[in-house]
Amino acid sequence: MWREERLLRQRSDDYNASSEEKDCPSPNLDTSKDSKSGDDSSSESNSESDSDNEEPKTEKITKEWKDKELPTDYLNSECIKLKPHCEHCNAENKHNEQVTPRLLSRGQFLLKVDAEGIYECTETGLIFEVNRKVDIKYCVLSWSKYADLVVKPWAVGGPLFDVKCDPTCLTSIQFPHSLCLGHHDSSMTFRVFHVKRSGGASLEYTVDHSASHVKWHVSSLSPVGPVIQSEDTLYHHGAVILYKVVDHNPSLSLRVYVATNNDSFIKDISKSVKHSSKKFMKIDKPPVCQKLLQNGKKYRLISEPEADITPEEIEFVDGSLLKLKSYIEVYLEQPVEFKLLLVETDSEEIVWKAKVRECDWVQHEQSRNVSKSSTGGNRRRKMNSTLPDEEVYDKRMKQTDTSEGAKTLLTDTQLLTLAGKLGKEWIKIAIVNLELDISDIDAIREKEEDVTVYKFQMLKKWQEKEQNNATVQNLYNCLEKVSVEIRDVLEGFLRAI
Repeated sequence: MWREERLLRQRSDDYNASSEEKDCPSPNLDTSKDSKSGDDSSSESNSESDSDNEEPKTEKITKEWKDKELPTDYLNSECIKLKPHCEHCNAENKHNEQVTPRLLSRGQFLLKVDAEGIYECTETGLIFEVNRKVDIKYCVLSWSKYADLVVKPWAVGGPLFDVKCDPTCLTSIQFPHSLCLGHHDSSMTFRVFHVKRSGGASLEYTVDHSASHVKWHVSSLSPVGPVIQSEDTLYHHGAVILYKVVDHNPSLSLRVYVATNNDSFIKDISKSVKHSSKKFMKIDKPPVCQKLLQNGKKYRLISEPEADITPEEIEFVDGSLLKLKSYIEVYLEQPVEFKLLLVETDSEEIVWKAKVRECDWVQHEQSRNVSKSSTGGNRRRKMNSTLPDEEVYDKRMKQTDTSEGAKTLLTDTQLLTLAGKLGKEWIKIAIVNLELDISDIDAIREKEEDVTVYKFQMLKKWQEKEQNNATVQNLYNCLEKVSVEIRDVLEGFLRAI
């Protein structure tokens, strides 16, 4: 379902998208134009020529840019892929080649393509049209840093991306959008919001748009994302995301976020939760709303059995531009199985529902507690009451002797020896037992090294985190539940002390 923008450029090509991380724009907005060669200028001819050398016309934005830094809101550990299920705007089957990028640190992706063609990223939905072999590095950014630049009547239409590669290799990019076009498509106008390296920002004409994507001829590479203008109400594909507070209280407390199905919005939520003073875990439930969300409509959350819900009712607005994301708090005095339903207030129609079970959070918390268990709690074995008192005394003395292991720091030689014994489960050990972040693992694996070197660097990262607590005994405690072979190596270290 393509519409009026086709008149701007009569092309029959399939199309693509790309994104990546950039240098920060300077604080003053640039009103110059961006050319295909990568200069900070942009214009569009009024003709309907097919030429790739045409420069897109820009609509200047004149508000002052005050923040000198580009967003650094990269998600370290989550890569959420949400596809809308909508009867009004099923995406066309474009038969693009599906490619899976490599996940780097700080939520960045690296896509390597070997030949000319059209490639769709399985992680972000971006579609790239390339004219030769190229490496494309990209990431999702936050819209909130650009809130002052997105002025009415324009509104956010989808995720914001940043791309880094040779711009002459990219013919076009298709950006995924988060709007339903099945109701008033004829009244909608898409543009591409383009922040320039020089500090300027412009709205550039699109080539075309479909039920799922917005196509743009690449002029230069820097933060870019779709925006939309509509005379009618905007209908959003929505998502509901749950986070549980992790603490020692017997009660159950959750944050429920109602968001547009937009990677920028969703990653903003993840960052907000990560930097909260409380600890949270994500409750994995199907997030996609079964009914479209509308700006200005009111929705309420219902719990069965009844829970304390604050606020009881919300008015939905697309919060992509807001730095602080609103949420609904759900509190139950006892952590029991319960149902959650999001209901549209006027129609009483169910927009989203899920059943939250105890196993959704207990298993995760138990795995976290394994790495925090003390030597005395889990490792101490009961002594046989039939043993003579002298043998009991000897056993206690041996346990006391291992206290030296709590003072002795691990050496690089010991870490390298242990790294050689770690198997394929080393990444799981790093996250569950040593409580390292996935971003730490990504940073290690980004360098093409021997697998044993990866494992050694992982142990060094734990050592850096623990500092004076990076002792033989502490590591033994952390790895108590792993393989017998690894425990034997660590027990050998303890005996040698």
